[in-house]
Amino acid sequence: MLVLKALHISMVVAWFAGLFYLPRIFVNLAMVEPGSVAERDRLLLMANKLYRFMTPLGVLAVGFGLWLWLGYGFSGGWLHAKTTLVALLVAYHWHCGQLLKTFINGSNTRRHVWFRFYNEMPVIVMFVVIFLVVLKPF
Repeated sequence: MLVLKALHISMVVAWFAGLFYLPRIFVNLAMVEPGSVAERDRLLLMANKLYRFMTPLGVLAVGFGLWLWLGYGFSGGWLHAKTTLVALLVAYHWHCGQLLKTFINGSNTRRHVWFRFYNEMPVIVMFVVIFLVVLKPF
């Protein structure tokens, strides 16, 4: 089970790296001047590759977490709260994919400031999840 925990933590860390960085690329995309085609294309290439890279990491993180759940059981309110937050992160990941499509289609209407705030959501969720896992408050 310790190997499984180590794999789960590794996948979560790698997935979070993508969840932190992809919206930061969105900030830069939202700031691209209308005539800067090369800059826009380069940022879209980076965002697309990152999204395709982080998606399997997220699947593995959730998969290893489910495997741990099967091994240890699903008990304690803290675990229910953590599971809810993980579902929120999966939705956030999916929404990042939808936002990426709006940039690819050239239909993004949000400004860089919105993306700066949007970028902070996984950080907040990460802190709450860490405290839930370590402290198991309920």
